[in-house]
Amino acid sequence: MSAPPPSPISSTPSTSRSPSAALSTPIASISRLRGQAGDDVEDRTLSLLEQLISRASVTPDDAGCLTLIGDRLAALGFVLERMDSGPESARVHNLWAIRRGQSSAARCLVFAGHTDVVPTGDLARWASDPFVPTVRDGRLYGRGAADMKTSLAAMVVAVEDFVAAHPSHAGQVAFLLTSDEEGPARDGTVVCVERLRQRGERLDYCIVGEPTSVERLGDTVKNGRRGSLSGRLRVIGVQGHVAYPHLARNPVHQAAPALAELATMVWDAGNAYFPPTTFQISNVQAGTGAGNVIPGEMTVDFNFRFSTESTPDQLRQRVHALLDAHGLDYALDWTLSGEPFLTPVGELSAALSAAIAEETGVQTELSTTGGTSDGRFIAKICPQVVEFGPLNASIHKIDEYVPLDQIAPLTRIYRRTLENLLL
Repeated sequence: MSAPPPSPISSTPSTSRSPSAALSTPIASISRLRGQAGDDVEDRTLSLLEQLISRASVTPDDAGCLTLIGDRLAALGFVLERMDSGPESARVHNLWAIRRGQSSAARCLVFAGHTDVVPTGDLARWASDPFVPTVRDGRLYGRGAADMKTSLAAMVVAVEDFVAAHPSHAGQVAFLLTSDEEGPARDGTVVCVERLRQRGERLDYCIVGEPTSVERLGDTVKNGRRGSLSGRLRVIGVQGHVAYPHLARNPVHQAAPALAELATMVWDAGNAYFPPTTFQISNVQAGTGAGNVIPGEMTVDFNFRFSTESTPDQLRQRVHALLDAHGLDYALDWTLSGEPFLTPVGELSAALSAAIAEETGVQTELSTTGGTSDGRFIAKICPQVVEFGPLNASIHKIDEYVPLDQIAPLTRIYRRTLENLLL
């Protein structure tokens, strides 16, 4: 049988509620009304999910989520190791937990994810308190419901059921969790990966619980992500009066042809897994605010989302060559947020796709679209990394939600994948 549920943990949710909140029902009330008639997998996953959402874990605050999860895993025989990092003023909470199987040579499957959530924004715009999990119209609402506390709850319950059914399994099962994914991502998964690398920890497969489904649960699995390279360009001119342009040098006029050329350049053609690399300008700033002053400098923020067909060095070199060719007086600072990673079709994607088809009948599609994730760090020490989770339509939005009918199937898909790979 699965591990007993943890003792209730008190929480103090926000008291800011909109008038329409009275039309909603907290999920705990729904669970009590259903009693024994409900799906056991759904009820146990919902119970843990309720406790996670009730913790206001706005990045980088974990708000006790890792302790809650860790207690569940310790009851299953997982060895827990905290890898907290960063300054005390913005401490990041990290957890590595592993259950060793009967064979030290057996494969290791890691469930990875984050407990932190993005800020709620204006509470008055939410139909119900974002940290009181609430059911309306077949959906569970709350900050983190989609990104990504449903995945975390489903992973834990899936492992509980897997261990209960196969207590002497051969493979290793692990969790790699952080409270620093939605923030700078400097003291979270990247720190854990380096520690695991230094001591030679073996990771064979990793499922990151990012919300990847688009229209139906399981229709999309991410088997890679593009890299992200940002630049801040400062074009230097000479400030002056607009009536005397010969006594000034306008950086906007000088930079405009170069920026137009950058915007139309073909950086690569992509490949079978990735679309072509893209270049986008996100911010342009110049001028003093006065209409009769030629600006003395111009600042341009831009970003590359790049495929495995280009490297950061290649992109930097091409940009510098173009700016030099235009004769600009400039300074350029670069920030590499993440390099691309790719897991070709293999054991992990096959096992997960089979589990999805068995549970939902959906034929999944592999994709590398979207932003970055912590998979970019894990891929440095794990040869097969994919991302899979619930519907992503409401992530980072007001009234974030997960459809109730996706919760139990997600749990069962994670369990089926464990069985497909480790038994």
